[in-house]
Amino acid sequence: MSEGGAAWADALLAARVLAVDPARTGVVVRAPAGPVRDAWMAELRALLPSGTPLRKVPSHVADDRLIGGLDLAATLASGRKVAERGILAEADSGVVVLAMAERVAAETAARLCQAMDAGEVAVERDGLALRHPARFGLVAFDEGIAEDERPPAALADRAAFWIDLSAVAPRDLRRSDGTAGEVRAARRAMPGVVAGEDVVTALCETGLALGIGSARAPVLALAAARALAALSGRPSVSAEEAALAARLVLAPRATTMPAIPEQADAEPAGHRQETEESPDSGTGDTLADQVLAACRAVLPPDLLADLQPNDQRSMRNGASGRSGQARRAHVRGRPVGARPGAPGGAARLHVVETLRAAAPWQRLRQAPPHGLAIRREDFRVVHTKHRTQTTTIFLVDASGSAALHRLGDAKGAVELLLDDCYVRRDRVALLAFRGVRADLLLPPTSALARAKRCLAALPGGGGTPLAAGLDAARALAEAQRRKGQTPIIVLLTDGRANVARDGTPGRARAEADAMAAARAVRAAGLAALLVDTAPRPSPAPRTLAAEMGARFLFLPQADAGALSQAAKDARRG
Repeated sequence: MSEGGAAWADALLAARVLAVDPARTGVVVRAPAGPVRDAWMAELRALLPSGTPLRKVPSHVADDRLIGGLDLAATLASGRKVAERGILAEADSGVVVLAMAERVAAETAARLCQAMDAGEVAVERDGLALRHPARFGLVAFDEGIAEDERPPAALADRAAFWIDLSAVAPRDLRRSDGTAGEVRAARRAMPGVVAGEDVVTALCETGLALGIGSARAPVLALAAARALAALSGRPSVSAEEAALAARLVLAPRATTMPAIPEQADAEPAGHRQETEESPDSGTGDTLADQVLAACRAVLPPDLLADLQPNDQRSMRNGASGRSGQARRAHVRGRPVGARPGAPGGAARLHVVETLRAAAPWQRLRQAPPHGLAIRREDFRVVHTKHRTQTTTIFLVDASGSAALHRLGDAKGAVELLLDDCYVRRDRVALLAFRGVRADLLLPPTSALARAKRCLAALPGGGGTPLAAGLDAARALAEAQRRKGQTPIIVLLTDGRANVARDGTPGRARAEADAMAAARAVRAAGLAALLVDTAPRPSPAPRTLAAEMGARFLFLPQADAGALSQAAKDARRG
């Protein structure tokens, strides 16, 4: 079977399991919009029993529509509070489909996670305090193009299956072997399916062997194994279902390649063959070995170099990262609710929330027929915020003194900071100065792997035009700020300027120009971090950092934690 055909078969199997036990299993589907994804969704709909709720959630859905709140029309008509169920409550015992999960707002992701953990949604707003059951399965479509565009880690962690349909072509598509009737029968049998202690132990040991840090992964694999047993009509989970569940649920989460157990050299070949052909004889592999072997069979040999940096690390760190500063604004940005206040100037009236605040009081205020009594305290204005993406501008001293001393260490420091930028979803740019000028090696981009390649190829040698480098970094940072970005300059240098702004040599004039350029950075109000790459401490880099208004860090103290903390401090100003 082709790679695309195998991926499609696994996707169909995941759809069958999801249809049997939606509340305990979910799917993250990495695929762009197109016929392949539509075909998978059609197969899932065909498998779901008639009447199963299926609700779509936009990536920027309003909070009141997601969890519910006050039914404004009914409240105004009756003069008393009338609650309205949200999408999650409407999807109880069904499936929630999240489009463009890689762009979902943090508030929406948090609401989804809370509902999936509790099996209900709590509505505490508009004078209401209600709870609605909300046990649903999640289908999150990941349409990200860049390697760092992934759904929030918390959502991915709660989905049993991570399916990638990128390699599936229309010619690989085929119909599912399951039917809605089979799913209904499996649902009825599901509560009676049991899993032995050996199955639970095997799934947990496999998770540990694959380097999976989440405790949810074995639990999700166990739920998938029970659903597979129910589909097969078995009252208990067999070794086959345990291995299949581990392959589908645990293998995509692997961060390490498990070791292959060694065979005893003294064992006769004939005896080994007999053991392999008789797994139930008591001398064969344990269930844990069989489950781990099923996962190992589908792992790529270059797991650590290929899989972890793209898929695993982004899912694991996505929740703790940030793509920029969240800023409140009256006009710009995404509406995030309303706040009390009078409209005027930049504050825009939020009509719906104003009516919502006034609705419960109409009977007491004795509103006229076909009219509303709205008072000043009812006014609500739009509350918005916009997120500015951070652009980290690396300015690297590649002069002869730096190359002689610690250019290699400086590159290592930039590598550590690039990893930190990856977590926060920053854009990065790379500038280097040597000879008589500064060169833009990499314009602002989110392709951090490309930045690492440019950094590795950076040569060293020549003079130290520090002023030219600072001027170039300031100009780039101001251009990014005009585009709505939040720039930060990270300068790595030994502070030994010897080339002036006009390209002429001379240490005294070069140092004066460098100090002037540093003061211009400070005057522009730009956040900055200076990492001293000199082999021994000297006053020049500290003085330069003071003139820039930059945080200062001496490279021998710049381990991963110190660099990350210094960069965060610089961003906070």
